[in-house]
Order: sequence, then C-alpha cells, then structure tokens
Amino acid sequence: MENLIIEATKSSPSIRLDAQTRILEIAGESYPENASNFYAPIFAWIDLFLNQAISTPVKVNITLRYFNSSSAKALMDLFDRLEKAHADGTPITVNWKYHEENDSAMECGEEFKEETQYITFNMVGFNDDDC
Repeated sequence: MENLIIEATKSSPSIRLDAQTRILEIAGESYPENASNFYAPIFAWIDLFLNQAISTPVKVNITLRYFNSSSAKALMDLFDRLEKAHADGTPITVNWKYHEENDSAMECGEEFKEETQYITFNMVGFNDDDC
C-alpha cells in the first residue's frame, strides 16, 4: 500500500500516513474551505489501511494548533473509524499533542478523549523547549 502524504497549506494540515510504520500524523492548522472534501481521500486511505493487517498496532499523532468546527467533526469521524478498528482487533493509540500554553487545544483533546472508549488516547503537552 502506498503512503499518503499531503503538504500543509495556510488552511490545511500536513498529513503523513505511513503504511509500513503504521503511523498516521496530522499536524498544523485545519480550517479548509470544505473540510469534508479535504478529509474524504484521507478517510478512504485510512479505511483501506485499517482493513489490512488487522491486529498490528497503529499510532496516530495529532498536533493541531487550530481547527474549525467542520474539522472537529472530521476528527470525530476519524476517531469513530479508529474506535471501530480497535473493536475489530487493531490496537490503536492516539497521541494528542498540544502546546502547554494552548488551553483550547488541550481542552479539545480532552473532549475528544471523553468521546472515545476503546482506543488509548494520550494527552501529550509540550513547550517551546521541546520544539
């Protein structure tokens, strides 16, 4: 399976979906004009990926400085897919990375964590010294 790499723009995050390492990364800011159009090919790749090599752990790293409400819905759709994959036997770990001074990103991560029940959801704070 080919990896999916999408470079960040001013309004969309970078996407790194690596089938070999089984690491999915979303980073930057997410407020594309049409979030469902932006995330559709990403979800298609993830759906195909999660149906292969079930039971091999998957790590998801999310580092978003800002995202709008339509991107939040897309993230919840992602977490729903990950929850289903975990229930089907694929161990999933999400690392929600946020700058320690970004209370909004931390609170959003905590809300997403509360909405998930099966996947391991880690809150990972960092500061400028970690960059």
